[in-house]
Amino acid sequence: MARLAGKVALISGGARGMGAVEARLFIQEGAKVVFGDILDDDGKHVEEEIRLQGGKAIYVHLDVTQAQDWQRAVQTAESRYGRLDILVNNAGITIHGTIEETSEADWERIMAINLKGVFLGTKSAIPAMRRAGGGSIINISSGAGIAPAPGTSAAYAATKGGVRIFSKATAVQ
Repeated sequence: MARLAGKVALISGGARGMGAVEARLFIQEGAKVVFGDILDDDGKHVEEEIRLQGGKAIYVHLDVTQAQDWQRAVQTAESRYGRLDILVNNAGITIHGTIEETSEADWERIMAINLKGVFLGTKSAIPAMRRAGGGSIINISSGAGIAPAPGTSAAYAATKGGVRIFSKATAVQ
């Protein structure tokens, strides 16, 4: 039996890379998936591929820095599939450069996507998961959040360390 049969998942950053792989894997394991990204053409292509293979997936435009996009994504999961059981906060970026080379705008952008996006996704999903009787939140971090390797952006490492602590604080609540 598929491990995720009857479950509904919401995945951010699902138009390509790890997020697209996660969406396909969750489908293979029996879940219905709503996945979002800002890369609409890529996301629609992944949705079409999944549907052609018999999976139940819906692509939604999701800018993880915007609370209303998260609310629409959660509403889509509940209205189309009746519930939300799993959230995968996958969306993230890196901006290369030393601290001296990192602009304030780049710092704010990476913080917004990598850290604020996780907060907004979690905040939006919890009420739906409570309505469903519980759920699981998976926050994608990185080894850079524990011990950054030489050449790792300080901004990226800070966000991934923040995601780790945010996950622990959320679990306590």
